[in-house]
Amino acid sequence: MPSSPARAVAYRVLRAVNAGRADLPSALERSRADLADERDRGLAAEIVIGTLRWRAALDHLIEHYSGRALARLDPEIVDVLRMGAYQLLHLSRIPAAAAVDEAVTLARHSRKRSAGGLVNAVLRAVARERDRPPLPPRPGRPGDQGGEADARAALDYLSITLSHPRWLAKRWLARYGFAGAEAWALFNNTPAPMTLRANTLATSVDALAAELARLGVAARRTDRAPDGLIVTSGNVFRAGLAGSGRFLIQDEGSQLVALMVDARPGATVLDGCASPGGKTVALAGAMRNRGLLVAGDTRPRRVDLLRRTLATSGVSCARVVRLDLREPAPFRAVFDRVLLDAPCSGLGTIRRDPEIRWRRREEDLDTFAATQHRMLAGAAGAVTPGGWLVYATCSSEPEENEDVVGAFLAGHPEFTTVNPREASGALSPGLDALLLGHDLCLRTEPGRHGLEAFFAIALRRGR
Repeated sequence: MPSSPARAVAYRVLRAVNAGRADLPSALERSRADLADERDRGLAAEIVIGTLRWRAALDHLIEHYSGRALARLDPEIVDVLRMGAYQLLHLSRIPAAAAVDEAVTLARHSRKRSAGGLVNAVLRAVARERDRPPLPPRPGRPGDQGGEADARAALDYLSITLSHPRWLAKRWLARYGFAGAEAWALFNNTPAPMTLRANTLATSVDALAAELARLGVAARRTDRAPDGLIVTSGNVFRAGLAGSGRFLIQDEGSQLVALMVDARPGATVLDGCASPGGKTVALAGAMRNRGLLVAGDTRPRRVDLLRRTLATSGVSCARVVRLDLREPAPFRAVFDRVLLDAPCSGLGTIRRDPEIRWRRREEDLDTFAATQHRMLAGAAGAVTPGGWLVYATCSSEPEENEDVVGAFLAGHPEFTTVNPREASGALSPGLDALLLGHDLCLRTEPGRHGLEAFFAIALRRGR
């Protein structure tokens, strides 16, 4: 067993994620049982998340210092090298000698004893040049990428130095220019804050902030979501409120999506892809637990998670069902509001879940879009005349957002775009300020709003 349990656990989690045996959130959650000390848990998570975040830059350095393509190295040793290089470059509180020695020990315990010398040599080279690593520099004139060489230099910088998939960097460069693409990549490479949404069925945002403060957790209100708090210091989990039902962990952009639905007391509402339940609880709060809220998801485990979330949060107006909106909804057109928070690439949430940038491929966008088309058509049949259908994703890419909605409207002339400002005076000022374009959709962007990329649009069925 390596001398550092945190690094041993980090290595196992990283191998599980990179080998496709687990996603990052579930692998990290399972790893908590292997570490009793909260500091070790924090270090293990920091190493895993940071290594995934900076993987392209780390791989570039590994190839440079080893003189070998990554494909010629055992995947176990690649992950050991990535972890070691990440600690040397980004965790200044860890002595270089300790990071190198621990990596060599990990290599030996991963049944690759002969690779210990390679690991030692590569990481000592990284340590020597940790203040000036040989990575593609920021282009000298980033506002003037006109020629092929300039575009290539910009892409090298965005995809290697700032560690994003080249295909995605190329798309952002074309849509937003260098400054916008760089701002987005830099945003994704900063740690995401802990963002909470007060469960208004149990408390208020001010009361929750005061309760957290008494327990040693400082938090400030979110800029746009009315019930959100951003933790600025302290540990919510140690404070003893986790699982109390008073709050849920939820991105601010995601909180704004629920506001688009304009759920009201006494309404009939369908949340079609509801698990884990954060938006469902928000809808129930807006309804004040009065009316009928049907919440569905497809897989049994996700349905069970949804049930637990709603029970803990005190939601009494909801009925949980197993539901697959890839087929027509098994309901008559009786719902005043339908929310379809569709399965998507997740490319808008790379900051919070860095593995997504390496798991997704450009061709995946068409696959997701095909499913989204089917689900949107399936959900539409449940909307009562005069009711709203809100379509939402956490994707940055138009194939999953505007293109899906455009195709739906072309085939469903009974639906038209809704102006959410028609809500009965309940529209959050923060949401109102973010409604963009002639169609008044919600589209958050890191460079413009400092938020993960969420998209939502409301569509009304004619009477």
